[in-house]
Amino acid sequence: MRHRGGFPASLSRLAAGLIAAALITLAQPAFAAETPELPGAAMSLWWGLPFAGLLLSIATGPLLFPHVWEHHYGKIAAAWAALVVVPLAIAFGIPVAGEAVLHTLLTEYMSFIILLFALYTISGGILLAGNIHGTPLVNAGMLLVGALLASVIGTTGASMILIRPMLRANDNRPFNAHVVIFFIFLVSNIGGSLTPLGDPPLFVGFLRGVDFFWTTVHILPDTLFVGGLVLLVFLALDIVLHRREGGMPKIKDPTPDTKVRLRGLANLPLLAGVIGAILLSASWKPGVSFSVLGVGLELQNLVRDAIILVLAFVSLRVSCKSHREANGFSWGPIAEVAKLFAGIFVCIVPVIAILRAGHDGALAPLVALVTSTDGKPNDLAYFWLTGALSSFLDNAPTYLVFFELAGGDATHLMTEAASTLAAISAGAVFMGANTYIGNAPNFMVFAIARHRGFRMPGFFGYMMWSGLVLIPTFLIAGFLFFS
Repeated sequence: MRHRGGFPASLSRLAAGLIAAALITLAQPAFAAETPELPGAAMSLWWGLPFAGLLLSIATGPLLFPHVWEHHYGKIAAAWAALVVVPLAIAFGIPVAGEAVLHTLLTEYMSFIILLFALYTISGGILLAGNIHGTPLVNAGMLLVGALLASVIGTTGASMILIRPMLRANDNRPFNAHVVIFFIFLVSNIGGSLTPLGDPPLFVGFLRGVDFFWTTVHILPDTLFVGGLVLLVFLALDIVLHRREGGMPKIKDPTPDTKVRLRGLANLPLLAGVIGAILLSASWKPGVSFSVLGVGLELQNLVRDAIILVLAFVSLRVSCKSHREANGFSWGPIAEVAKLFAGIFVCIVPVIAILRAGHDGALAPLVALVTSTDGKPNDLAYFWLTGALSSFLDNAPTYLVFFELAGGDATHLMTEAASTLAAISAGAVFMGANTYIGNAPNFMVFAIARHRGFRMPGFFGYMMWSGLVLIPTFLIAGFLFFS
């Protein structure tokens, strides 16, 4: 049975709007004069309060008031965004405020959410069916495969494809919560550090001009060290626990071992198409741009986003409904991400303006904190500050904040300041694993495991695991690569 429906009306309208906007854009050459930028040097820290408030809401809402958050998170995000847009329009005029907000939404947010939507949709049609027994070597192998896959189809895609097979493989073990914890460490975070497809912060960097394979080259040693060390710790721990289980009463396996099969293969070339579209936009520069409400959009980016959207819709047509049902696929998570990130991208507009002012802006103390006495960037400070904030806030906007703090010029950051960009990238991706809320897949994996009966630690219990395993690893990595 083929999946022919199930696409919600709200998402259908969103997709239609995106396509319509692209068509309108193609008919409007961009000859409009640029609107003046926000005067970041004259803006106080009060402009950052909506951004801080939204991130605090995201961090605490699911924990402190889950029922209200579940039903009203979109309204909460919209309210914080309104607290940015309305005061900006009053203080600096509608043209200046409108251009600043629309530029962020049209040139960054739209491409960002289109990619996440496509990866989520296409990976949801791929099913790893069957079951194998979760021995230490099997578990380590699955974690390794998941970590490698994360940089190809994203940490969200890899997590959603592999978490259920991982749970089935270990559901008859008395000690199994650690398997999920290390899955979050490696598959949902560290493994996504090698391409812009892997983790949202890196795609934000790609949209800002960072080359597609820059992170593959410059963060590969860091990833191999951090990922390899964490995987070795897992293997040693799992061997000890597996041997201890040998003397305990056997638990009947609720999912007996069966032949493992990969289904939904029609989605694999679609994933390759997404990668191809991104590479196309990185290499093809026709020099043609179009205008939407005064915001210039480049042709290669419009073509890339249109191709990615089409591939997502093709996946919905060719995937079996039963495969998506077996994966527990639903539109809820991606709808939540779309709404929350729309608010985040709006709320961060004044913060970015202040950061661009550098030493003349209200965030000059933060600039000083990541700058050495000789005026050069302190890479170790960038690594830890980006990572610390990414542990509790969303790592994509955190990356963007420190990207701008380091100058915001992708060409400079990829060359003369390559070590600084590497520190920001590694901190944002790696340390998103420190808490359940550091990266979107973390809480999704936690919820799925708990629903399947795994006795997962609470918020602070998980932080004890990350404190014992990840923090020492990051201390060593910081000393080796960024000191």
